[in-house]
Amino acid sequence: MNAVKMAAVVLIAAGVLGLVYGGFSYTKDTHEAKLGPLELSVKEKETVNVPLWASLAAIGVGVVLLVGGRRK
Repeated sequence: MNAVKMAAVVLIAAGVLGLVYGGFSYTKDTHEAKLGPLELSVKEKETVNVPLWASLAAIGVGVVLLVGGRRK
């Protein structure tokens, strides 16, 4: 499998995942404080929404690369 086909498969998979889940979330540490033996930390949950058009575009580009790669 060459690099173009591999990139096409990755784009198609990412587009399908974007359609199915619509986004992803992660947790990041924002503040930490140490007051003697006491440690305090604040964790914020961030959510990233994947637009519908970006998912469809990734699938489209992946299909074009996959089909275009077979003509050679």
